[in-house]
Amino acid sequence: MGHRVLVVDDDATVSDVVRRYLEQAGCEVRLAADGADGLAAIAAQLPDLVVLDLMMPGIDGLEVCRRIRRRLPGLPVIMLTALGEEADRVLGLEVGADDYVTKPFSPRELVLRIQSVLRRTGGQAADPGPATTLREADLTVDTARRVAERHGAPLSLTVREFDLLVFLMRHPGRAWSRADLLDKVWGWQFGDQSTVTVHVRRLREKIEADPADPTRIRTVWGVGYSYEPLDPGRQR
Repeated sequence: MGHRVLVVDDDATVSDVVRRYLEQAGCEVRLAADGADGLAAIAAQLPDLVVLDLMMPGIDGLEVCRRIRRRLPGLPVIMLTALGEEADRVLGLEVGADDYVTKPFSPRELVLRIQSVLRRTGGQAADPGPATTLREADLTVDTARRVAERHGAPLSLTVREFDLLVFLMRHPGRAWSRADLLDKVWGWQFGDQSTVTVHVRRLREKIEADPADPTRIRTVWGVGYSYEPLDPGRQR
């Protein structure tokens, strides 16, 4: 893989296991024992991806993720959590995590999740199609450079949000279930479908004139979501 991964976890045993598996996969790995050390490590050398524990003393994983998103919206974050409640997992996604893995976890599964996210940042999205520029009304999305703009201003999209937007824009007017989107965008054959719900909500906040009354990403009751272009003639 050849990517730089920062692991932020106060559990030295977990950090060491994750480090060994990632190094076997070809990653360069740095460890940070708490949130403050993690933020300092990011400032010293920008990683390609952060593996971030949710529950840590001092600055917890949620606050670390918030600070990362304010400064580095495109930096992939995978959150580790020992909490089983859906609300806790959703909270991690709400603050901007691209993915999460629940403890106890399989290190091999974590490596696969990391590889999946890093493939996208390398320009190999789940449904890549031709490298092109998508334009629709006030939205412009450059899939090769992974840059999205609205009214000419850059949008701060996470890896998953960008992938979701590109996929929906390339398939206008079609209704997709949350399971469909997990498969097509996340590359998961199964998983927590609330992940899709949270990412749709966050994406609406960035591309809709009124996120509470969305006109682009429509809810199709009993099915899922569809993308309805504001200006169908301009989308390509």
